[in-house]
Amino acid sequence: MPSIPRLTLNNGVELPAVGFGVFQTPPDETRAAVAAALSAGYRHIDTAAAYGNEKQVGEAIAESGIGRAEVFIETKIWISDFGYDQTLHGFEKSAAKLGVDQIDLLILHQALPSEFDRTREAYRALETLLADGRVRAIGVSNFMVDHLTALLDKATVVPAVNQIEVHPYFAQRDVQAFGAQHGILAQAWSPIGGITFYRDSGHASALEDAVIGGIAKAHGKTPAQAMLRWHVQQGRSAIPKSTKPARIAENLDVFDFDLTVDQLAAIDALDTGRRGGPEPDAVTLADFGMPIPEA
Repeated sequence: MPSIPRLTLNNGVELPAVGFGVFQTPPDETRAAVAAALSAGYRHIDTAAAYGNEKQVGEAIAESGIGRAEVFIETKIWISDFGYDQTLHGFEKSAAKLGVDQIDLLILHQALPSEFDRTREAYRALETLLADGRVRAIGVSNFMVDHLTALLDKATVVPAVNQIEVHPYFAQRDVQAFGAQHGILAQAWSPIGGITFYRDSGHASALEDAVIGGIAKAHGKTPAQAMLRWHVQQGRSAIPKSTKPARIAENLDVFDFDLTVDQLAAIDALDTGRRGGPEPDAVTLADFGMPIPEA
């Protein structure tokens, strides 16, 4: 079982450098996928209220026999639950579904710039939960530089993490650099340029990229492993997802080789500047709001 290096957040909390994601994993497949991930050695599971599978994540962790303190659980508050009291209740819903008293990392899923006062109040609720020990670290997701700037203007706690779309075709270096200046860890969703990206972007899959394929072959690794190694060596947290046990294990087998400076630069050079997920400014309650069920 691989030994996973840990990253230290700005408040001293540590998380494994590579975690396991369940975005777009149907609830009925989530329990088996998380069980396979835990069996393979993952100790960081990333979910979200909006994914509709927190309950199955919690069940898989409980059934694994692995101690609660050994598994780093991350989840996200959806925009429908933004606002101070609403976000406090959002935590209660997520914690109950996950079957835990404390969540390791709780983040705001989107910036909701069209109603940013609600975002600020939601983040203030995260600060309260942190002060009360209900969560161990707090952060954000899909926040761009202007969103982070506006949040930091009023926040008392600097976010520990900003989970953003990062892969060889879309690196968001300006967001990463701003985060680094302020001690905010970049956490990559879609770290291998997954379906969300190439479906609408005009690109083929990054898994079929000739540059990445050549680098992977030089190390006797797969393209996915080469991309995940790129994240690890550049200091990011990465959250690959899969429902196939062999692929789940493969994605964690990235700690026994090093990409050269030239190989890292070659992957960096693939950036197109085109995102695959929704534009953060386009995520509004009118278009993306949905009720998050009670536990």
